[in-house]
Amino acid sequence: MKTVEIYTTPICGFCHAAKRLLTGKGVSFTEYDVMSDPAKRAEMTKRAEGGRTVPQIFIDGTPIGGSDELHALERSGKLDGLLA
Repeated sequence: MKTVEIYTTPICGFCHAAKRLLTGKGVSFTEYDVMSDPAKRAEMTKRAEGGRTVPQIFIDGTPIGGSDELHALERSGKLDGLLA
């Protein structure tokens, strides 16, 4: 399985939804809390090519967007292929 990273805040409902989807699929991920670590927020914005909202999700270093994009990949049947 590929490396999954997710930048979140503890008060973000979309972050929780994305993490639930990944956890439900048995995907392990590294989570970065950008609320408690401003350096991680700056890192996220740079890696996400200017994306400032959370969550920002990366699969093997490739930015895929946020919760909406993650769920769209799941609905279209493409998420498993990205994770394999």
